[in-house]
Amino acid sequence: MPNVSPLLRKGAILTFDPSTGVPLGTIMLQYNPDTLTRSLKPQPIGEEPDRTEILRLKGPPIETIKAEVEIDATDQLGAAAPDPVAVSLGIQPQLSLLELLVYPSSTVLLANEALSLLGTVEILPMDSALTVFAWGTKRITPVRITDLDITEEAFDPRLNPIRAKVSLGMRVLNVNDVGFLTPAGALYMTYQTTKEAMAALAPGRGA
Repeated sequence: MPNVSPLLRKGAILTFDPSTGVPLGTIMLQYNPDTLTRSLKPQPIGEEPDRTEILRLKGPPIETIKAEVEIDATDQLGAAAPDPVAVSLGIQPQLSLLELLVYPSSTVLLANEALSLLGTVEILPMDSALTVFAWGTKRITPVRITDLDITEEAFDPRLNPIRAKVSLGMRVLNVNDVGFLTPAGALYMTYQTTKEAMAALAPGRGA
């Protein structure tokens, strides 16, 4: 299972090698969003189950998460010793890091094009990194980015963005999506069993 630091004080997006769980990178949210929207859609046996199956579920719910993230270079630009990257590029590096979560690797794209020109029928699969959303130490789960909307709000004289809002849409990947015997599956099971342990502490539980 990927090793996710339990010392997170801010929300973060982490990436791992999907087969080994080796860390690839971390995107710390500069400011924790004021709101986080989660939606859970139960998975019944069928659209219109009969009476014998009305209370049965075929798997975990489809859970989606939406968050509004702010990225701002004002502090770096206004410091006594301004950050040279922020001065020359604004927040383009941070935005690029987020955007690449939904891109296949350029290396794989070029390799596939070369194979296509050679007449190869089977091309390389365009795998992406395992993306993990961490929101506190009790809610760490594998996700797939479904939406990424960026609103750039301020620019420097070179037209580099220096402030932006990013709307992130994510779908939690459960064991039906990734299987049990994968780093993502192990991480999801920890996410669900932690939720079960938290529910056991709720007032009125078992009363």
